[in-house]
Amino acid sequence: MANTFERVRFVLVETSHPGNVGAAARAMKTMGFSDLVLVNPRDADVLTHAEAIALASGATDVLAAARIVHSLDEALAGCNFSVALSARPREFSPPLFEPRQLAEHLVTDTALKAALVFGSERYGLSNEQVSKCSALVSVPANPVYSSLNLAQAVQVIAYECRVAALGEVRSEDTIGFRGERASAEQVEGMFTHLEKALIDIDFLDAKNPKKLMPRLRRLFARAELEVEEVNILRGIATQLISKRQRIRKD
Repeated sequence: MANTFERVRFVLVETSHPGNVGAAARAMKTMGFSDLVLVNPRDADVLTHAEAIALASGATDVLAAARIVHSLDEALAGCNFSVALSARPREFSPPLFEPRQLAEHLVTDTALKAALVFGSERYGLSNEQVSKCSALVSVPANPVYSSLNLAQAVQVIAYECRVAALGEVRSEDTIGFRGERASAEQVEGMFTHLEKALIDIDFLDAKNPKKLMPRLRRLFARAELEVEEVNILRGIATQLISKRQRIRKD
């Protein structure tokens, strides 16, 4: 089983400033992490930008190995646990963690392949982007001035993860049987399938969906779905769609 430093990915979404990317790479490397993915950075050549290289200050290997992708879904590929970092509370947020609590969770559950998702410098993460994540974390900063620089936020979370990893944290979460954790792709596929089924049986009005799907996302995020559970839910969706189609034919 891979150790914590190999199981945690840092995802930067729509970054504006090359220097912040370089500084984030430095923050990661100082804490022992190296998996960096950028989603639609404003500067397409950010990884070779002079400012990024200068502020990486010796972490240019992290920049050289980083990947640029076009969507958050691509960035989460291969992960089964994703964490949105945001200072703003959300009405339908996934389960909330404190940074230290999150770090301990990542260390003790060795089946997790986690993505830590940071938003753009100006706008942070959208509600839709947060909804794709399994958990939400806010750094408990000064409420009068809680705005952290992107690289600072990366440093805080990376530090907590390193401390937890080196401290050999124990947790009751490791007790008992647990199946394989569903990946981000599997969970998204399940939501798409379930939404279609709910529309087919007239439980969800596609023209006026209100907040049903965000509430369901929040519910299932708390459940930390396993592969078999996702398959069960998709099987239910398949039967609902099939039965509805038979009724229409009759």
